[in-house]
Amino acid sequence: MFTGIVEGIGKIINIKQNTKNRSAIKMTVDLGKNSKGLKLGQSVALNGVCLTVTGINKSKCDFEMIEETTKKTDLGNLKVGGIVNIERSLKVGERLEGHFVLGHIDGVGVIKKIEKKPKEVQIWFEIPKSLAKFVVQKGSIAIDGISLTVVDVKKNLASVCLIPHTIGVTNFSTKKIGDKVNIETDILGKYLLKQE
Repeated sequence: MFTGIVEGIGKIINIKQNTKNRSAIKMTVDLGKNSKGLKLGQSVALNGVCLTVTGINKSKCDFEMIEETTKKTDLGNLKVGGIVNIERSLKVGERLEGHFVLGHIDGVGVIKKIEKKPKEVQIWFEIPKSLAKFVVQKGSIAIDGISLTVVDVKKNLASVCLIPHTIGVTNFSTKKIGDKVNIETDILGKYLLKQE
């Protein structure tokens, strides 16, 4: 489980077909200081996608992605040199500062508009139709693993606002119109809708 509070960004060092498991793609990411104390088999969210550490060499960590992961998330579009958001899994007893994030991506959205304002940036993105009922104004959403509050919803578009700090410590400093983002809607909202 994660909180959507991104701990830093990592750089993709290598992406290749894993020869040991031909159905998987192996991605090596330099996690920097976020690799400290990390062990094989632990979970790390990269752009909000929960992945398992399969190899460690100092700050460089390997992750394997099956075809389902590369098709259903934006990870299949990543390139060597790209930047990803990093969040280590939540430890029991730690403060929960964002919202409950599972690292199970519901769909991929596309950035449609970026409005720069004096103290924030409002980003509009297209929501897959199947997710629209889970995205509500003032509700929680994880975009590329970042816990955010939905500012506005208009049909199949939703917006979030980012403060300069969030932009500075996440991959949103590199985002532009047309870029894809991973979307995980609020798990509590999903369970509430299922009760109806």
